[in-house]
Amino acid sequence: MSKSASMAIAHVMAHCGGAPGEAVKYLAQAIAQGPDDPEPYDLLSELRRESPEVVADTVASPSSLWQFVVDAYLNFLDGDMDQAAQRLGSVIGYRPEVAWASAPWFGDERFLGAVTAAGLADATLNITDYGPEMDNDAARERMGPWFRAIDVVCEREPAAEAMARMAILLRICGRTDASLALCDRADSVDRVMFTEVVRAGTWRRLGDQRQTAAAFRRALELDPTNWSLYLDLADLAVEDGDFAQAADLVRQGLEHEPEDVTLRAAGAAYRARAEGSIVDLDLLLELAPEVPHAGYRNGLLEHAVGGLDLPADRIAAARRFQAGD
Repeated sequence: MSKSASMAIAHVMAHCGGAPGEAVKYLAQAIAQGPDDPEPYDLLSELRRESPEVVADTVASPSSLWQFVVDAYLNFLDGDMDQAAQRLGSVIGYRPEVAWASAPWFGDERFLGAVTAAGLADATLNITDYGPEMDNDAARERMGPWFRAIDVVCEREPAAEAMARMAILLRICGRTDASLALCDRADSVDRVMFTEVVRAGTWRRLGDQRQTAAAFRRALELDPTNWSLYLDLADLAVEDGDFAQAADLVRQGLEHEPEDVTLRAAGAAYRARAEGSIVDLDLLLELAPEVPHAGYRNGLLEHAVGGLDLPADRIAAARRFQAGD
């Protein structure tokens, strides 16, 4: 260890009462203040050389943000680049207002040359898991190193599904042209259903229902037994007010997955609306408690009771479900 590093470690330890575990936490907080500053990372590396077991214990089964920050860097030091990326992706998703991707190790050629396409794709989805708001110039600037990593890794290891998964982040960040372009690059490697689903989501974000439906139909050509694609197309038909077509698309989906409760509930809702069917409305009310996504369930109930001449007691029952009673 250099003399300056030794003095810096001694200063950190003194600040933390001589406890290596607290020193790790202190350095993680320093990283949060300036993720692009190499010094806290260097000191973490030195601290681990001095107290490897203590440092390892502080991040075992991480649950706090600072533990994920530290564990990402330690995995990089250990050469586990996929895990390093995935930890950092979780940190970014949880606290997207910090420029975590500017960490020096994340742009290091050792990292960019070793992280796999699948690993970076998983890490990219970790960012999106929290539903962060990232469609703004500041977020795009913070995510610049991550965008570069996507370009480098996709060039080095083109893998269709991984590329499509990474394209979701580009869309969320408002880089819709880049998202569509990455989907096109994925198609040049191999045509897979998921790429068309991602492309459909991007066209939907752009408000182009024709292109959205076309992408979903191409996805269905690639995977004709995928019931969820029929549901996606049915929901698009509903946006156009065509409940009869929506009901027919759900019917086709049920041929492949007759027991799925969401699909059955959607079919009942769309038939109730298209045909004024009280029997189907009763079926929807029966299935409603089992539909796993409350927001989607409430939307189905709203569609179903939007028709004319339905009994007041059924409408009241639907409203009670929507209110959570």
